[in-house]
Amino acid sequence: MADSQLLAAARTVIQVDDYFTQLKSEAAAIFDAVKVAEVGYVTASQELAVRQLQLSYWKSRVALLELIGEIRSRSERPEAATPEEFLIALAAAALLVDSARYLREQFHRTTVVRRKLDEPDPVYGIPPRMYDDVQRSLVSVGNAWHLWQATRYYDTHRERLAEAAAAAQLTPLVAIIDRLRDRLRPSLWMFLRTRLRVRGRRTIRRIGRDMLGRALYAAQEVVSTGMAEVTVRPGHRPGLPPEIDREMTALVQPGDVLVVRKEYAATNYFLPGYWPHAALVIGSLDDLQRLGVTQHEHVTPRWRLCEAIAAERRERDPSSPTPLVLESMKDGVRVRSLASPLGSDSVIVLRPLLAPAAIAAAIAQAFLHEGKPYDFDFDFTCSHRMVCTEVVYRAYDGVDGLKIELPRHMGRFALAAGDLLRMALAERLFRVHAVYSPAHGGKLEYADQAAQIVRSVEGRS
Repeated sequence: MADSQLLAAARTVIQVDDYFTQLKSEAAAIFDAVKVAEVGYVTASQELAVRQLQLSYWKSRVALLELIGEIRSRSERPEAATPEEFLIALAAAALLVDSARYLREQFHRTTVVRRKLDEPDPVYGIPPRMYDDVQRSLVSVGNAWHLWQATRYYDTHRERLAEAAAAAQLTPLVAIIDRLRDRLRPSLWMFLRTRLRVRGRRTIRRIGRDMLGRALYAAQEVVSTGMAEVTVRPGHRPGLPPEIDREMTALVQPGDVLVVRKEYAATNYFLPGYWPHAALVIGSLDDLQRLGVTQHEHVTPRWRLCEAIAAERRERDPSSPTPLVLESMKDGVRVRSLASPLGSDSVIVLRPLLAPAAIAAAIAQAFLHEGKPYDFDFDFTCSHRMVCTEVVYRAYDGVDGLKIELPRHMGRFALAAGDLLRMALAERLFRVHAVYSPAHGGKLEYADQAAQIVRSVEGRS
């Protein structure tokens, strides 16, 4: 993995670690499992709070599983594994195992709570048997074997791994693993049972002789049973056809909003509407200079970051333009290459109906939020964490006297990507400029035809 990808993955793990701590505190404050058992049921107000926590936890869990899948896809040969990849994978596995054990310790003996956690909720997008599926990671004999291999490697090589982490600015990962080390240790009974059922030598031969590769493979296997939560079609790689990618790259302008969809991704089911994700185009370095925002107090401290990302993109493809976006993903709100949102199957371009000066003000305003963590709560009433559409909301709300109304989603005030599309179809703040949808002809459509496609999809969602 490239250095930028390693740092993004590490940020995700560190942020989810902090967030899991917050969720545990909120869960303890909502209800006492013993008192709920005495009453015999979960009250309506308790259920609403529990559902919001469940959804936040499930999205956080999927973020870690997705991260593991990304490392796995880039480390197909175990002998090519790096210490940094191993630390990210093991820290992510440690958080998943710890959260599963927390659920079991708090609620397993309280049947009424356990049953409530296993109930599906179509409004919130919570799948059936959530509790049972999470607990599979604790009772799997295969997981016990892989945990033993991964933690044994970590214990043996901890000093060298810590040095590698310090050199790559990944030291917090070591702290996470050390803190949760005992939570990763399988019970003696589970380990002995596993030894009888898992043929270690055959497994070792299958994944190669390299010890680090074997350890990384083991860390990945700990969460492999949950990978179906990330995509309903394993192996699908989202992306635009090369000619559409080039056309999209040429047409986007600063201030545009890209609304995108990756097919078969589980995250599609956790957010309202058919189009789940959005990114704000801030343009190339030349665009930012032309708009006169480079000396703005929010932009100046981040200018070198923009230059570094543009340079990295040019290094990969010198012939490609280098538009940048501000986009909130599982590792937080970051300046990224346009290639990030264009790594999707369907894309809509929304163009703001504003003068250049207002667009420049919106972009400068958006830069204030660069570096904030992702908001798994999907709650716009606070701004210390942000989802993708909140970046767009915080950029444009108040610019030129505009007021963007926040509807309620999942019991909270928020702005979904579908809300942005409905605004654009009504030509409020935005208009639909272009759309690429494989299900609608497979070519880039503009203006009225693009709006018609968006309207037809939104009408079904």
